[in-house]
Amino acid sequence: MTHSFVLHIPDAELEPEPLAPEQIVSGTPEVTGKVVWESEDGRQVRGVWQITPGVVTDTEADELFVVISGSATIEVEGGPTLTVGPGDLAVLREGDRTTWTVHETLRKAYAINL
Repeated sequence: MTHSFVLHIPDAELEPEPLAPEQIVSGTPEVTGKVVWESEDGRQVRGVWQITPGVVTDTEADELFVVISGSATIEVEGGPTLTVGPGDLAVLREGDRTTWTVHETLRKAYAINL
């Protein structure tokens, strides 16, 4: 998109973004998402992301996100345990190894710098 825009996040239609099997620790979590803006060089990405309940691992990018709905506990290896829910803003550092325990389907708006 090249112009300014608005998106109502709770109603945004998302596309499947399958998890790698080795990321799933327990449950049957499903991920969906939508990139709403990307810089020309691909180093900045803005979007909406959702995950259903379960436990997954990830290695993070430099990310700021705001939780729209749902809740999760994010354990950062060698760092804090973050509890997030609606209205919370969180920052993850590039390279953080995390374990996400999703309690209720979580939807977030994010900004990632690569």
